[in-house]
Amino acid sequence: MSTEPKSFFLTAPIADYLVAHATPPDDVQQWLIDETRAKVPELSIMQIAPEQGAFMTLLTNLIGARKAVEVGTFTGYSALCIARGLAPGGRLLCCDVSEEWTAIGREAWTRAGVADRIDLRIAPAIETLRALPPDTAIDLAFIDADKVSYPQYYEELLARLQPNGVILVDNTLWMGAVVDDQARDDDTNAIRAFNDMVAADDRVESVILTVGDGLTLARKR
Repeated sequence: MSTEPKSFFLTAPIADYLVAHATPPDDVQQWLIDETRAKVPELSIMQIAPEQGAFMTLLTNLIGARKAVEVGTFTGYSALCIARGLAPGGRLLCCDVSEEWTAIGREAWTRAGVADRIDLRIAPAIETLRALPPDTAIDLAFIDADKVSYPQYYEELLARLQPNGVILVDNTLWMGAVVDDQARDDDTNAIRAFNDMVAADDRVESVILTVGDGLTLARKR
């Protein structure tokens, strides 16, 4: 199977090579990739790349995450990857507004045997996050939703993040548009402003990884 590159850095052969030399998608993940392409072909690029999913499972496992939050679930691939890496008894809270897209994810989570680890809230994510108790202890968070709201999601999550907890943020290279002076649309400007904010934030250590469409990793000091 040829892999559809989700990164502007990658050619199709290199994308295939990356997937072949990491933990590959299993039958459920491949079903979810195929189902997303079939049900929402015009939006399937929104699904994270298999190599990013493998990285997120590995990272979740490495930090021993028990409490995770995801903002923007789409068809559930990233949630599946995080849920699989959780420590025993761990839980993942997913925030999304689409019943249609997340229904595909729900089926995949059931097939994978992780549905009991995932709490899906269909509501504006900022409302869900603000309703969390201030003493909520989050180990890992993943933001992959509307770009203009990234700073709000980040602040709500960081306030509840454990020391040494990690926030992952998707699309922070925005297909290279962040360094294109001609790109002045709202989403590009929002990503640039967010990246500047995180880089100047002394509450965290951060790096932008060239995984997928740019993946920021911020560790709370």
